[in-house]
Amino acid sequence: MSKASSPIKMEGLSKPRGKRWDHLELLERIDSSGSISAAATAMGMSYKAAWQAVESVNNMSQEPLVIRQPGGSSGGGTSLTEYGRRVVATYRRLEEAWAAVPASVSSMMDDFDRYYSLSRRFDMQTSARNQFLGTIKHVKKGAVNAEVILDIGGGNELAAIITNDSADHLGLEIGSEAYALIKAQWIILTVDTDFKTSARNSLTGTIARCQEGAVNAEVVIELPGGKTIAAIITNDSVKTLGLKVGGKATAMIKASHVILAVPS
Repeated sequence: MSKASSPIKMEGLSKPRGKRWDHLELLERIDSSGSISAAATAMGMSYKAAWQAVESVNNMSQEPLVIRQPGGSSGGGTSLTEYGRRVVATYRRLEEAWAAVPASVSSMMDDFDRYYSLSRRFDMQTSARNQFLGTIKHVKKGAVNAEVILDIGGGNELAAIITNDSADHLGLEIGSEAYALIKAQWIILTVDTDFKTSARNSLTGTIARCQEGAVNAEVVIELPGGKTIAAIITNDSVKTLGLKVGGKATAMIKASHVILAVPS
């Protein structure tokens, strides 16, 4: 294996760069402590930054790497799934093998091919708070625009409306992977689904976090399958809707507000 093609430089999963944290170390600390708060403290991260990192990792993975454990005086703990432990173990084995005997890495390429592609997903930097990896289920072209249906797992789908030129440029095909990016400010929340709306997408789940600021609040909804979606709404809207952790809420997103991207 040539130096130029060496896969062991796992950007975004090895060392912090600026404010970008080591996702792999965070996963390990969560697994050992059973607490995201303890893991964040040990790494010098804020609790919010740690949760956002965990949510990003879960949303970019086909299977959840981290799950919440209900119960306990503080609302339960947090732990890695078996899939998450395999991801962490594979990365560490690869690092050790590469440091000791580079040739031995070839014996683990099956695992590497599977999990290294996951590490690359964490490198994408965007201002969109919500990032989902999914599989294209349907592409329907019209005169100018195309409707693309993305399966993001857990029985959840997202519809996006983009131009035919964009669909062709991205090379969108049924069965291929794509990312859906949605700004938190574009999401409308409701607790009542018994009405008609022009929003093409609606994702219903349980409120996992509700953090109020001076004017606005960030509301994070955990969807079936372990993925999360975050919305920014006013504090007044939180009170009007009666949003509380543990309650149900639906995130509505216009198809034109879903941005699609593909791996480079």
